[in-house]
Amino acid sequence: MNENVEEFIRWIRANLRQVLLGILVVAILATSIKTIKPEEQGVVLFLGKFTRTVAPGLSFIAPLGLEKMYKIPVQRQLKLEFGFRTLTPDVRTTYSDKDFTDESLMLTGDLNLADVEWVVQYRIMDSYKYLFKVRDAEDALRDMSEAAMRKIVGDRTVNEVLTVGRQAVASNVETLLQAMCVEYENGLQIEQVVLQDVNPPEPVKPSFNAVNQAQQERETLINQAESEYNQVIPRAKGEAEETIQLAEAYALNRVNRAIGEADRFSSLYAEYIKAPEVTKKRLYFEILERILPKIGDKIVVDEKGNSVLPLLNLDKKNTTAAATPVTTPPVK
Repeated sequence: MNENVEEFIRWIRANLRQVLLGILVVAILATSIKTIKPEEQGVVLFLGKFTRTVAPGLSFIAPLGLEKMYKIPVQRQLKLEFGFRTLTPDVRTTYSDKDFTDESLMLTGDLNLADVEWVVQYRIMDSYKYLFKVRDAEDALRDMSEAAMRKIVGDRTVNEVLTVGRQAVASNVETLLQAMCVEYENGLQIEQVVLQDVNPPEPVKPSFNAVNQAQQERETLINQAESEYNQVIPRAKGEAEETIQLAEAYALNRVNRAIGEADRFSSLYAEYIKAPEVTKKRLYFEILERILPKIGDKIVVDEKGNSVLPLLNLDKKNTTAAATPVTTPPVK
């Protein structure tokens, strides 16, 4: 055993230069060859100073620590979670059972509490700014997101945050957060802010649920009333319009008839002025022409009851009707 050790030491001493050279070559290759994935971008520093960015693929940098490379996932969508943490995203996602209410519990504008859980999705658009403009850009973004959410929620009532105002809250937080990223020059682009869940605090949740149920019942009753209103009012308006149109038509008919009768009377009067006797006889005979067909048996006598003139029964439908004496007044 000792002889083998001594022999190995002698071999090392004899080939020390080659061994050191081999170690140096391995170290140079290990520290100079870098592989960048398709969704990444390499940022190279020479002695701690930024020099260049490197595209995806196989790259070479100065070995032995002269140059250092940071791989930044510029093509990957990243996210930050607030109020909860996802452990394993899968068909059945599992979440951490730790308490994160210190970042999700916030005060609304009407001095109520709301437990707001949300997600910020973002991308790294500028690797240089991400690394060198802000110290620990991800932690800074987390603080900025929490500040923006608290500001927007603090400007709204608890009912808005819990119900109809959720989308507006998310949109406003996204706009405000992007403006803060531009101001701080952290190289990040906010893709989306999603409100994951918004609930009242656990101690007051039953009361909030009761209020929400009452509001939903109120909305239901309002919708039913509006539905009935939309059914009854248009029908009543239609009937009223129909009545008005019938009245207008009746009035127009009466006026036209009155105008026609007035014109007829004026015409008759004009004819009467021209020939009074002829006009009286003509009117007399026209009246008889309208009346006689309505009478059953007809007997025409003179003023003294003499000179009886029986007429044929012209109305065959009234053969059993009693004879009606008709006294013919003299024509003057």
